[in-house]
Amino acid sequence: MKKTFTSTIIKNKRAYFDYEIIAPFVAGMVLAGTEMKSLREGKANLTDGFCTIINGELFARNIHINEYFEGTYNNHKAKHDRKLLLNKRELEKISTLLKNKSHTVIPLKIFFTDKGWAKLEIAVAKGKKEYDKRDSLKTKDAKREIDSAMKQ
Repeated sequence: MKKTFTSTIIKNKRAYFDYEIIAPFVAGMVLAGTEMKSLREGKANLTDGFCTIINGELFARNIHINEYFEGTYNNHKAKHDRKLLLNKRELEKISTLLKNKSHTVIPLKIFFTDKGWAKLEIAVAKGKKEYDKRDSLKTKDAKREIDSAMKQ
């Protein structure tokens, strides 16, 4: 029987609160073997992460993947730049969206495909102001109250 790995392993919960998502993309990641093992255990943190374009290639920075507990001297560093794999068209689209000064690229979640490959969902996003965050909290609370009233 073949295993399926389509479940989301790690989510960036702060991303939807701090940013307004403009355009999401799915990118492959270049990882070491011990990084894959740590991701399968769910030992990663995306909250401080962001992506930059360097020499026409997209790199993820400040994504913390814990060192594998049973790793040897070949273990990976917890924080280092990880190359993301995207099509040329997608990279061009991201770079045109980033020309706007207020936009940035943030990681949203890491998940595994059916083939067992780790994918990173990224998005071009715009930072929210303080009053936008309050509005999103109000709508979230109102939705929660409506759902609880409907259940009764």
